[in-house]
Amino acid sequence: MKVILNTDVANLGEEGDICTVAPGYARNYLLPQGLVLEDNARNRAAIEERRAEIEARKNEKRRQAASIKEQIESEPLAIRMTAGTNGKLFGSVSAATIVEQLAARGIEVERKKIEVPENTIKTIGNFKVRIRLYGDEEATLAVAVEASNAREIEAEKAKAETAEPAETEEPAEASADAETADTAEAEGEGDEALDPEVMAMQAAAEDAEATEDEE
Repeated sequence: MKVILNTDVANLGEEGDICTVAPGYARNYLLPQGLVLEDNARNRAAIEERRAEIEARKNEKRRQAASIKEQIESEPLAIRMTAGTNGKLFGSVSAATIVEQLAARGIEVERKKIEVPENTIKTIGNFKVRIRLYGDEEATLAVAVEASNAREIEAEKAKAETAEPAETEEPAEASADAETADTAEAEGEGDEALDPEVMAMQAAAEDAEATEDEE
C-alpha cells in the first residue's frame, strides 16, 4: 500500500515522501496516528501546496544536524565508573548513559539513534559510538571510559607485585639426592673403621686377653 508521509517517520522517510508499506501497518498504526496520508490525487495536491514549507523544514533540520554533529565530535566524552583490577566495570555504559552525559553538555539526542558497540560497554577503554542524526547525517562520538577508583586499583596491583612469594616444598628429587649423600658419608666412615693398623691392634689385644685367661 502506498502512503504519503505526513511527517518524518523512522525507517520510512521524511515528510512528503511517498512510501510503500504493509496495509495492516498503515491501517492499524500509521493512518490512525496521522503519520501518513493515503496516496491519492487529492492528498498529493495537498502535499505539493506545502512543498515549499516542507523543504524549508528539511533544510533547517539538516542545519541543526550538522551543528549537533560538530558538537558531538568536538571532544571525547569522558565517563568515570567504578572498575575492578582487571578493568571490568561494576555496571555498564549504555545508550541511556550516553544520552544523559550528552544532555549534561547541552546536546539533545534520542536514545534510539545511539548505537553503542555490543549494546553496552563493560570495560574501561576508548570506544567509538555511532549516532544517527537527520537523514543520512551521522556523528561518531569518542567515548573514554575511565576507572573512578584508579588509585585504589594501582595500589592493589602494587601490593600484589611486592607480596613475598610463598615458601615451596623441597622437590622430591632434591630430597632423594640428599639422602644418597648422607648414605655415602656413612659408608665412608665405615671404611675408615676398617683401617689395617687398627685391625692389627685389635687382634693383639684379643690375643693378650686369651693368654691371661689360660694362665
